[in-house]
Amino acid sequence: MKLKKLLAPVLVVALALAFVGCGNDTKTAADTTPKEIKIGATAGPHAQVAEAVAKEAAKQGITLKVVEFSDYITPDKALADGDIQLNAYQHVPFMENFNKQNNSKLVAIGKTILMPMGLYSNKIKSPMDIPAGSIVAVPNDPTNGGRGLALLAKAGIIKLKDGVGFKATPADIVSNPYNVKVQELEAAQLPRSLDDVTIAAIPMNYVQSAGLNVKEQGVFLEPKDEPLAVMILATREQDKDNATYRKIADIYQSEAIKQFITDTFKGTITSAYQ
Repeated sequence: MKLKKLLAPVLVVALALAFVGCGNDTKTAADTTPKEIKIGATAGPHAQVAEAVAKEAAKQGITLKVVEFSDYITPDKALADGDIQLNAYQHVPFMENFNKQNNSKLVAIGKTILMPMGLYSNKIKSPMDIPAGSIVAVPNDPTNGGRGLALLAKAGIIKLKDGVGFKATPADIVSNPYNVKVQELEAAQLPRSLDDVTIAAIPMNYVQSAGLNVKEQGVFLEPKDEPLAVMILATREQDKDNATYRKIADIYQSEAIKQFITDTFKGTITSAYQ
């Protein structure tokens, strides 16, 4: 009997701790959603649109802070590490390549804008005017580098192995009638390279942030239905069903954001929701 009396308080404490533990395991998504949600975006159009989304989110009681980045890799690292909750600056193949290279689990929960890549030049007006032996620059990240090479192929400057698509590397060039030399540069440096190279394949966000003139300096653009032109809103796989993050994805396709994109970019960049 004395032993039972001694054990009774211990059992009560143990049961209380067990219930507390169960409570921690059943936290809702709302419990883990920060009061200030951080969304990463590269400087230029992505950040501009994200700021407009933040203003619309505030009307729904959602505090969204835009964190600007100057490169393509850091925003995904910050998202994977949990330093930010969302990012908006990339297409699906780029995200999938990052996941593969970093053993991470980032997923798309919506689309944002359409941003065609283009070939730009300060020296020529048509791809067919390219002098023999010219230097052509492409992004040095795996996905956009292949995309740049594919664009050079579409413009008739080079020919690539069949089927390589956006996974192309300079080693996949099978015909080079203009004997061009491919130079791989960090995407943010490409606009500044135009005085040193004949043509550069530049993603649209860096075209916009550098103030390039699409009509004057653009010599060949991707079609607007190019899948790699579709940018996405990404989060971690564990957060893909978070109701607040889904609301932010919905704001990207709202009429207010469509109008902002139309008024701001005059057709060079469009909403992913037509």
